[in-house]
Amino acid sequence: MSETTRRKEQAGAGARFVAWLARPLASFHLVVTIATLLTVLGLVMVLSASSVEAYADGGSAYSLFIQQALFAAIGAVLFYLALRIPLRRLRQWSFPLFVLSVIGLVLVLIPGIGSKVQGARRWIDLGLFNVQPSEIVKVTLVVWGAHLLASRRSEHAGLKDILMPLVPAGLLVCLLVVVEPNLSTTIALGIVLAALLWFGGLPLRLFVTISVSGLIAAFVLALSAGYRSDRMRAFFNPGDDPQGINYQARQALYSLADGGIWGRGLGQSRAKWSYLPNSHNDFIFAIIGEELGFLGCALVLGLFALFVYTGLRIASRSVDPFLRLLTATATTWITGQALINIGYVVGLLPVTGLQLPLVSAGGSSLAITLFMFGIIANAARHEPEAVSALHAGQDGRFSKLLRLPKPEVYSPARASAARARSAQRAKAPRPGRQSALPPARRPQPEPRRRSPESRGTSSLRATRAWEPSYPVNHTRERGKSR
Repeated sequence: MSETTRRKEQAGAGARFVAWLARPLASFHLVVTIATLLTVLGLVMVLSASSVEAYADGGSAYSLFIQQALFAAIGAVLFYLALRIPLRRLRQWSFPLFVLSVIGLVLVLIPGIGSKVQGARRWIDLGLFNVQPSEIVKVTLVVWGAHLLASRRSEHAGLKDILMPLVPAGLLVCLLVVVEPNLSTTIALGIVLAALLWFGGLPLRLFVTISVSGLIAAFVLALSAGYRSDRMRAFFNPGDDPQGINYQARQALYSLADGGIWGRGLGQSRAKWSYLPNSHNDFIFAIIGEELGFLGCALVLGLFALFVYTGLRIASRSVDPFLRLLTATATTWITGQALINIGYVVGLLPVTGLQLPLVSAGGSSLAITLFMFGIIANAARHEPEAVSALHAGQDGRFSKLLRLPKPEVYSPARASAARARSAQRAKAPRPGRQSALPPARRPQPEPRRRSPESRGTSSLRATRAWEPSYPVNHTRERGKSR
């Protein structure tokens, strides 16, 4: 084959890929594909990395893998349910679910309810499996925060309305997670809160101030406990104590170096033979590098890079402010957590214990992250071009197989009218309160006057966080919104 012919074929393949990206449901298919590939890769690597220790502990090399596969099945069901949730219901349930997740964070701290493992209370034993409330609160904070900020921005709320009550609620959640203690999840919650404030339109100066304060607080917390301070000392002194505090980080680097370009082969890792602690969980990226080599690591990085592109593409194409905030924040959280995990495995960051999303062993994390991917895929089906294509009957084989409902069209005009009706209902007197007074003596309503100073207050009443049933009307057809 000549060089000219090969270049033509490459150019043709690139043109076909660009044409495929221009399809209405390309974002939806990308999210589903990325979630599937990362989950399958994670199951394979968990089986490989955990088989030796699982056999040594219980006599079966498949015990941890079966548990991970069970949660993957639960996550697949949650993914499907997230695809079918109407956006209106998602916003209405956002605050009650957030409150329930906060209650779960409180319950896990109570002896007898929360299970204490390695000095930390992070799990609630439900019999068949354990649930980690700190993983659930990540999703509920993303959804409720996006709902709250989208409501406030639509009312042109002031700075105080943006910060209240989101920041106090986020700080409360972080405090409860720190008490467990669980600094790694606290960092992930900090990423979620920072992303909400950034995409919610917080002024740059105030955003930098809050971010710097958060970094200082994380640094102080990292030095406050013995095991966390050991991790910091190990990071800043990588040559000290190679058989002690630096053992795990050095073994991870040895595993990556042992893999080379092509890797030793699937299942041929040496580090998993009790040389690398937590090889199936926090340091599974090192096992990927050892068994699949540089190419396997590049595959993981490429999938997360494609996820960043897809998530930001969905956020930029969405016309609903709620979906823009939700998708951008979720993309930032998942990608940030992945980069932190990969960063400390390769030695660029201190060891924090954050898992690699969809890849590391951890049932609650896997199921909840798949649920978040389902919400993002649901948002992809609400892109204007996707809505038009779905209503025109261009569902595609995958959508027809899943029997997904057709998404509704977002109408800014109808949403504004719904907010006005909600504000009027909030201000209207309750029926029967003035029925005992004669008609002549009943107070007459004064003409409604709205000054610029009262805009933030009325916005707060119209979109109160404790009343998440904020109506967001959609129309069945695109033409009705004009």
